[in-house]
Amino acid sequence: MLLLLGGFLVLMLLGVPVAIAMAASSLLYILVSGVTPDVTLAQRMIAGVESFPLLAVPFFILAGNLMNIAGVTGRIYKFAVALVGWMRGGLGHVNIIGSVIFSGMSGTAIADAAGLGTIEIKAMKDHGYSTEFSVGVTAASATLGPIIPPSLPFVIYGMMANVSIGALFLGGVIPGIVLTLFMMATVTYFAHKNKWGSDTPFSWPQLGSAGLEILIVLSFPMTIWLMVMAGLSVNIAVAIGLGTLLVIDWYFDFSAVMALMAPVILIGGMTLGWFTPTEAAVAAVIWSLFLGLVRYRTMTFQTVAKATFDTIETTASVLFIVTAASIFAWLLTVSQAAQTLSDWMLSVTHNKWVFLALANVLILFVGCFIDTTAAITILVPILLPIVLKLGIDPIHFGLIMTLNLMIGLLHPPLGMVLFVLARVAKLSVERTTVAILPWLVPLMLALIAITYIPELTLWLPKYMGLSK
Repeated sequence: MLLLLGGFLVLMLLGVPVAIAMAASSLLYILVSGVTPDVTLAQRMIAGVESFPLLAVPFFILAGNLMNIAGVTGRIYKFAVALVGWMRGGLGHVNIIGSVIFSGMSGTAIADAAGLGTIEIKAMKDHGYSTEFSVGVTAASATLGPIIPPSLPFVIYGMMANVSIGALFLGGVIPGIVLTLFMMATVTYFAHKNKWGSDTPFSWPQLGSAGLEILIVLSFPMTIWLMVMAGLSVNIAVAIGLGTLLVIDWYFDFSAVMALMAPVILIGGMTLGWFTPTEAAVAAVIWSLFLGLVRYRTMTFQTVAKATFDTIETTASVLFIVTAASIFAWLLTVSQAAQTLSDWMLSVTHNKWVFLALANVLILFVGCFIDTTAAITILVPILLPIVLKLGIDPIHFGLIMTLNLMIGLLHPPLGMVLFVLARVAKLSVERTTVAILPWLVPLMLALIAITYIPELTLWLPKYMGLSK
């Protein structure tokens, strides 16, 4: 056990990439201990990615990349300006609302930061906001990506913990709203402190148009449900609904109706059992292609090819981490390391609330050093048995783990969102880190609320019949 963990930590300290560090320390442990034939390394690594839910990963990544080149990000930004730009500190609120919408399509914090972040930071700097504030609010809002469904970390966690991915997606809705409100309250605080005004004049027509877009999108699933209840098949009802929506959108040229439809289709389809997360991810790709090629006509063969190659590169990186983490996690179990750590934590406390506090500290620490996917793959086999013993709902714990790891993305030494935004804003990593620090307050308050009020996570999945 010490050889496995020690080898991994030494390699990490030497700057070896996390996936290679896990694979190398696993091979070293196998060769020295003789606990299993060395061919097991390859077998277990391959088995780690032989999972149907993991098929959703490349499609969600591709959907996010296609949305970035389809012109959707600009339209989302325009919609958010109409909705909340008139508030004090307007573009700070716009930043958050834009991330809420885009996160419902991309599923990753990095795609959110790289996609909308570029537009948002430039716009905020042009309106006189400091670079530090612009980067801070963009970094904080990027954490919404994996909390508001769809979410790649939820897919990985659902596969590892053997829980419903659809239930995890629904469980992220209310926590996502809580995070949004906490962040908007923080923008309001800074606006009053610095005496900022609004960034766009208040306009009833603009606000009414944005509100109408929201009503149109929210009425879509209700219309489909009524048509199905009236005797139409699901396919015909969806076709009629989408056809009507397209006519309305083409006539009025709304900013974000078509973009807002993406999360509605994904979440609604999975909730009603129309398709699996993988099928939902494919639907997201098809919708992205439709928007870019037909509706907005902003895509070309070259841009689609570039998005595809970027997806291949990102997917290869994610799945390599999954393969390396799977053998590492398996050896933690075989070597009794996972059981030893579980026994130690249970010796400290049998109170589930105290355990959740300790788990938060552990996951936050791990999230600062290890990639999100690898962290989930390693920590779930260790912590899930304790979670089940203490009567904690694994869906609730999945939200806690994901939010902790998202906060870890904002920290050095491995915070990918930190490095992406430092590059986008042309700031040093040190200045970017300082800019993000105030935003840890609303994130930590939201984490405490989500940890100790389980119904924030569990009410919606229970109401929709996806959780007990």
